[in-house]
Amino acid sequence: MTTITLVQGDITRESADAIVNAANSSLLGGGGVDGAIHRRGGPAILAECRSLRAGHLGKGLPTGEAVATTAGDLDARWVIHTVGPVYSTTEDRSGLLASCYRESLRVADELGARTVAFPAVSTGVYRWPLDDAARIALDTVRTTPTSVTEARFVLFDERAYEAFSSRAG
Repeated sequence: MTTITLVQGDITRESADAIVNAANSSLLGGGGVDGAIHRRGGPAILAECRSLRAGHLGKGLPTGEAVATTAGDLDARWVIHTVGPVYSTTEDRSGLLASCYRESLRVADELGARTVAFPAVSTGVYRWPLDDAARIALDTVRTTPTSVTEARFVLFDERAYEAFSSRAG
């Protein structure tokens, strides 16, 4: 059974087997969590991302999918990159958001990771409402069969922490 824990803080300061990156499809870094992970993790992460782009991910990582690289200088063995959907008021993309968490857990299982630190995927520049994102994230992690023993949601600010906390029960 997977234990779900919530912490407020900086995901790049966490110690876990794998840290999930809310990446963009290019895998080449960006803003928010993605930029922070690349900055703190150092050039090894970007080098592996470039290698993936030169190989089977030439067009980038599709939304809802996940792939792993080294964690570089982070206190983890791997970074699992997942591309969240941009929130839409006219199209239900919640299945894609759930897929980010399911696919990240699948990759974690393939790697043998037992502790995984997740950000609140798609809640930054992709504008997913926090309450809905928390519901999708927590429900998906609770119901996805996995060998991960701890799924830790690392929430950047008090607003995100409260949104997840009110749903964590």
